Amino acid sequence: MDMRPTDDWILDHEDAMVQLQAGLTRRPAISPENGGQGEWEKAAYLEQYLRDHGIEDIERFDCPDEKAPEGLRPNFVASIPGRTRTPCIWALTHVDVVPPGEKAPDGSWKGWDSDPFQLRRAGDRIIGRGVTDNQQSIVSSVFGALALLDTGRRPAHTVRLLFVSDEETGNEYGLLHVLRQRGDMFSPRDIIIVPDAGNEDGTMIEIAEKSVLWVEFHVCGRQAHGSRPDRAINAFRAASELACLLDEELHEHFDRADDLYEPPRSTFEPTLHEANVPNVNTIPGEDVFCFDCRVLPDYDLDSVLNRMKAACAHVDAQTGASTRIETLMRTAAPPATAPDAPVVKLLKSAVREALGVEPRAQGIGGATVARLLRERGLPAAAWMTSSGTEHQANESCSISNMISDARVFARVYAG
Repeated sequence: MDMRPTDDWILDHEDAMVQLQAGLTRRPAISPENGGQGEWEKAAYLEQYLRDHGIEDIERFDCPDEKAPEGLRPNFVASIPGRTRTPCIWALTHVDVVPPGEKAPDGSWKGWDSDPFQLRRAGDRIIGRGVTDNQQSIVSSVFGALALLDTGRRPAHTVRLLFVSDEETGNEYGLLHVLRQRGDMFSPRDIIIVPDAGNEDGTMIEIAEKSVLWVEFHVCGRQAHGSRPDRAINAFRAASELACLLDEELHEHFDRADDLYEPPRSTFEPTLHEANVPNVNTIPGEDVFCFDCRVLPDYDLDSVLNRMKAACAHVDAQTGASTRIETLMRTAAPPATAPDAPVVKLLKSAVREALGVEPRAQGIGGATVARLLRERGLPAAAWMTSSGTEHQANESCSISNMISDARVFARVYAG
């Protein structure tokens, strides 16, 4: 299959790809849960862009949300007919972004060298909130399709570009809503790509995720003056002992390795620690901290929680404290997409041809919406080339990566 005409078309449309990035960046799509106005304006801009460029078969699945000014959160599918209708080829991206971070006293955004919502170009890089997560993939998946249409090549199968809201804050108003409304659109035979996870050279095809367990530990002691520890039960000390014990025991007990994943072992990380007393000379009576656990799927999460409870009981007995634990998130990993699934084979072939690298299927500790599809028996794979700047100040996207991703998508669509 000669893909040179589509490759040349994509290279000739570099400026157009950057312009679409700029238009998306100018329209903040921050969820109401994160203090924003939602995704409506950005989704409307994107929908009109597709219509203006010849993709007019668009179906909407907006989700009611009274917190959004329009009362709705947008989701839509743009379809491009292929030589055969089934299986469909899906590219699933999200239009929402995370907030830029904290503001400085002068009103600028801390850590940013420019306005996060005005695209800035620096050589091969463009900078702005959302340019990588997930606009790089929005643009590359769209231009991969436009390249076929404008060069007269019909996709092998019907291509469906699904754009969803609410990925950054739980998917309730996004993919979960779409699956509830029209889960029948998807088939286990479909080729489903979620371009929202990857590495810098494009060699990672994500087919599996670890289980996720977030746990809060609320340690109660007895407050006292800093000079009278004999009258206190120091909650900070008890919490510190507990955190160290958890770190040691969890890693020792759940130590199995699986080279499919990176990193290959389960991880148990102390993360959030809440402030306790506001002054130096008071021994705190309460202390709260959290663990973020990413657990290999062959471990049952109840066994992890039971090990945590045993550690709490041990420290409580030693210190006189009383510890309560609360599960903030618990997501058991669904079955992995098979390494030889059609979506993996097609991606491997497209990446190999377009990028000249040898991709490999692997698992990650993070979470993507591919998990929601795998839970329903839909063999999805996540892939993109990633700058690794997602959720950071000065988030950036390599224009070269965006172009090469579009070349991969063109090959996937062409079959």
